[in-house]
Amino acid sequence: MLTRRTFLGASAASICRAASRPKNVLFLMADDLNVSLGCYGHPLVKTPNIDALAARGVRFDRMYCQFPLCGPSRASLLTGLRPDTTKVLGNNVDFRLHRPDAVTLPQLFKKNGYFAGRVGKMFHMNVPNEVGTNRFQDDASWHHSFSPPGLENKSPGQKFAMRMAPIQTATDQGQADTNAADAAIALLEQHRKEPFFLGVGMLRPHLPWVAPSRFFDLYPREAVTLAENRADDHADIPRAHLGVRPQLWQHMQMPEAHQREARRAYYASTSYMDEQVGRVLQALDRLGLREDTIVAFMGDHGWSLGEHTHWQKMNLFETNARVPFLLAAPGQAGNGRATTALTEFVDVYPTVAELAGQRAPGELEGQSMVRLLREPRRRFKKAAFTQLQFEDRIVGRSMRTERYRYIVWEGEGGGEEVYDHRVDPGEFTNQANSAVTAALRAQFARGWRGARA
Repeated sequence: MLTRRTFLGASAASICRAASRPKNVLFLMADDLNVSLGCYGHPLVKTPNIDALAARGVRFDRMYCQFPLCGPSRASLLTGLRPDTTKVLGNNVDFRLHRPDAVTLPQLFKKNGYFAGRVGKMFHMNVPNEVGTNRFQDDASWHHSFSPPGLENKSPGQKFAMRMAPIQTATDQGQADTNAADAAIALLEQHRKEPFFLGVGMLRPHLPWVAPSRFFDLYPREAVTLAENRADDHADIPRAHLGVRPQLWQHMQMPEAHQREARRAYYASTSYMDEQVGRVLQALDRLGLREDTIVAFMGDHGWSLGEHTHWQKMNLFETNARVPFLLAAPGQAGNGRATTALTEFVDVYPTVAELAGQRAPGELEGQSMVRLLREPRRRFKKAAFTQLQFEDRIVGRSMRTERYRYIVWEGEGGGEEVYDHRVDPGEFTNQANSAVTAALRAQFARGWRGARA
């Protein structure tokens, strides 16, 4: 077992190397962030700091969350267990009710002599009402656990359609993400001489969309385009899919002017978050810690910006299931390469553990992606799985393969969906009645264990 001053290895040389150059972990997460980032090819969004991290690491182009909602997704990510195992199928559920002895990713490092610190939202936190509180942040995972307060929607600004609030401020002072970056930098400075696992959770671009006016100025209204949809798009979508949070469909009754402003605000708050992430990464470099630190950056699930007339989260389309994930690790050749291998959030825990030389718990339900850092073009698994549950009425489960997305719905208005990404990347034409459906149904029945490469 590693302690903060003693690292045991196979030889005296390895002991010296481990003691002098431990692998720290900087775990950065943004809230409600989809792949609208410069490094993912978005033509408008400006994220220079996240892009710079991608340029020295590996970008995962087909990373999928296990559940398109904050609480279940984060519980799955940080325990390495799928929602059916954690039993976290909605927000405001403590994963320890059903998995009291689970060892979370930060807790693994804490148990092995690392300083484990949290700043901001890592497990679920209701935003904006619980900002500044430590509810659900799992004290067992951390030595230091701090939720920075923030002005949030107390800042004056325009509000419409269920808290869809574009809020332009004069400065970023008093905002939670600025406070989070300040606190994270202070912890890096304080613990730079010992091994650490530092989790930093940014709130943006989660609603309300708070950002200084200078970030809104990056996106002139006339430059912001709207999602392109088909007039008959909903005709072949099962009623169950459309019945999950039905108020989020049909553009939430927003006129086009509001839709454009909403997209602009999402981009502005993303750029504001990027600046705060950049401040933390710059501190890591200033303190000479880059070469000793594994850096991971991700969103917690996708987010719709009007695709299929849907806004926010809780659908099973690509826009909600796919998440941004970047990984830069010492000794691993990154150099801005990308992998299109199918990967899932449950794979993150065993990957970070292996990179840091830690033995992950045997119960984890993902697999290490370290080999993809060395060979990003290789295949990794046959499918990725995402699920959701809405109240007690509707359950949806999705399987993403190299070519297809297969979705099955149970409950009110149940049915199937099949989308061929080779010809239909927007998932507009449901081919559930095609010849391929039977094979996909059989593959889905084999589950995630049958999808291992």
